[in-house]
Amino acid sequence: MGKPREQRLGEVFVSLADTLVADYDVIDLLYNLSTACVELLAVDTAGIMVTDRKGSLHTVASSHERTELLELFQLQNNEGPCLDTFRQGQPVTCLDLDRARGRWPTFSAHAHDRGYRSVHTRPMRVRDTVIGALNLFGDQTGAVSETDLLTAQAFADIATISIIKDRTADTLSQLVEQLQTALDSRVIIEQAKGMLAERGGVEVDEAFSLLRSYARNHGERLTEVARKFLDGTVDPMTSRPQGSGRHA
Repeated sequence: MGKPREQRLGEVFVSLADTLVADYDVIDLLYNLSTACVELLAVDTAGIMVTDRKGSLHTVASSHERTELLELFQLQNNEGPCLDTFRQGQPVTCLDLDRARGRWPTFSAHAHDRGYRSVHTRPMRVRDTVIGALNLFGDQTGAVSETDLLTAQAFADIATISIIKDRTADTLSQLVEQLQTALDSRVIIEQAKGMLAERGGVEVDEAFSLLRSYARNHGERLTEVARKFLDGTVDPMTSRPQGSGRHA
């Protein structure tokens, strides 16, 4: 039997708060946040976008591979709720994507074809600067409870504070540098995910889980494990349970 929701919620907030005082891997933090959203909120997948030095958005973490592809589609077509939240600094709630085709014609059709029916986005903001967006997707139409949406915004706020902690008067320039480092780290992780999936004969989501498991079991940063795997010095397949195979 799993832990009560309230207990798990408390554990997530504690783990996020720990990043305010301890050394941490920002990419692992954001992936933990996206998976916590799916576990604890009434949503099916979650993703996080952040901005780079030039002010352009990039997908940096997602709970599932299909979410990452959907966010990339938004960026490529310059249309969608996540972009609206980033540009306006305001939450976006869409209970039925089919009814939003006038607002996001390309995105809504694409999302519907891939099984998405609703979306809720929340800004990641520091003062007047929006650094990204937390994006929650549902496979069914309808509302998410106000409690869940408030929790989602709290997750986004804590993650934002964690990213920019210990900044001085040069907050903006240092923030951009920190976010760029996160984006650079994500490239390494994406390369490792793809290579591990191919070599191990597993799905990309499982390959990422293996990387994270190896990092946790060995007390290392996710980015460093990905780099070592690409260098050929570690094998995350050792974290795979015996008898598991490729997903159907």
